Amino acid sequence: MLYETLLLALQAIFRNALRSFLTVLGIVIGVAAVIAMLTVGQGSTEQVTADVEKLGTNVLMVLPGGEAMGGPAGTADPMFVIGDVDAVQEEIASVALAAPISQNRARVVFGNENRRTDIVGTDNRYLEAARWDFARGRAWEASEIQSGKPVCILGETVRADLFGYADPVGEQVRIKNMSCEVIGLLESKGASTFGADQDDFVLMPYRAFHRRIAGNADVSTIYVSVREGVTTERATEEIEALMRDRRRIGAGEDDDFDVMDMEQIATMLSGITDILTGLLSAVAAVSLLVGGIGIMNIMLVSVTERTREIGIRLAVGAQAGQVLLQFLVEAIVLSLIGGLIGILLGLALGYLGAQWLAVPFRPDPLVILMAFGFSAAVGVIFGFFPARRAAMLDPIEALRHE
Repeated sequence: MLYETLLLALQAIFRNALRSFLTVLGIVIGVAAVIAMLTVGQGSTEQVTADVEKLGTNVLMVLPGGEAMGGPAGTADPMFVIGDVDAVQEEIASVALAAPISQNRARVVFGNENRRTDIVGTDNRYLEAARWDFARGRAWEASEIQSGKPVCILGETVRADLFGYADPVGEQVRIKNMSCEVIGLLESKGASTFGADQDDFVLMPYRAFHRRIAGNADVSTIYVSVREGVTTERATEEIEALMRDRRRIGAGEDDDFDVMDMEQIATMLSGITDILTGLLSAVAAVSLLVGGIGIMNIMLVSVTERTREIGIRLAVGAQAGQVLLQFLVEAIVLSLIGGLIGILLGLALGYLGAQWLAVPFRPDPLVILMAFGFSAAVGVIFGFFPARRAAMLDPIEALRHE
C-alpha cells in the first residue's frame, strides 16, 4: 500500500512538474543556503586555528601601548629595547623563547626586479618560536647577529618576485643603499585568515636592521613562546609585572604596553565566525519556513482541484486515513526532493565559497543530515493540514464538485 501511495504521489507531482518545482524552490534555497553557510563557516574556523598554529603554540606578543590597536606609539609609550627582550627570556621561567621584532617597509632590488616589502630585524629565536622551516639555506650564525652583518632570509613571495624560479641563496639584494647577502629561503605559509600574505618579508639580524635600516635601537614587538605545560594567563601576568617594573610604572598607573594572547585572539575570531555563520544560517532558514508555507498553499490548491477524485475514492470504499496518507506523502516527497536538490546545490556553493575565500572545504555530514531531516519535517508539518482537509471531505459533496 505504501508503494502504491508513493507511486501516486510521484505521478501527481510530475503531472504538474513546473508548479511542483516552484513549490519546492523555497526548500531548495533554504537548505542550500544553510549548508553553504555552515560549510564555509566551518572552513573559516579551521583556517583561523591553522593560522594561529603557524605562528606557534602558546604565543604572546608584547607591544608598546597603542600598537595593539594598530596606531603608532606616542611619546608616552616608549618602544622596547633589546634589554627588555633578554629580560623576558632570562627572568621569566614560564617563557621558552623571547624574540625581538623591529620592522620597516622598504624596497628590495635584485637586477631589474624590485618589490616593496616588510624588512624585519630579529634573530634565530623568532624562527624557532614562529615555527619557520627553511626551504633552502640556513639560519644566522651567532657572529653574524652580534656583528650586525648584512645577511638576510627571504619569504617565498619576495623570492618569487625577485628571482622567479632561480635559487636566491648566495645572491646579493639591495635594500635602500645596503647590499645584503641572501643566506636562506623560508617555506611558504600562504595567506592568513584575513588574506594577508605571510610570506611577504625579508628577515635580517636586528643589529644590522637598527644600524642600516631604522637608524635606532627600538624594538617594536617582543614575540614570546610560552613553555609547554604553562598557561598563557600565567605567563602574561609575569610579563606584565616585569615590564611594569622595567618601565617604572607606578601602582595605579595604566600600562604603556599590551600583551596579546594569540590563542585568545583565535578563540575570539572563531567565536565571531560562529556567530556570523549562525546568524546567516538563521536568516537562510527562513526560506525553509517560506517553502513550507508554499507547500501548504499548493497542497490546498491540489485538494481543491482534485475534490472529485477524492470523492470517488471515498465513495468506492477508501478510508479517510488512506486519503490523508496520500496527500501527506505527496507533501513529504515534495519536501524531500527540494531537500536533495538543496543539499547538492549547497555543497556546490560551499565549495565555490571555500575556494573564493581560500579556506578549507569542510562539509559536515551531521549538518547535511539535519537539513535533509528538516526538509522532511517541513513536509509533515505543512502537509498535514491540506491532507486532513482532503480526508475530511464528504464523498457526496465531493462528487457534486465540478
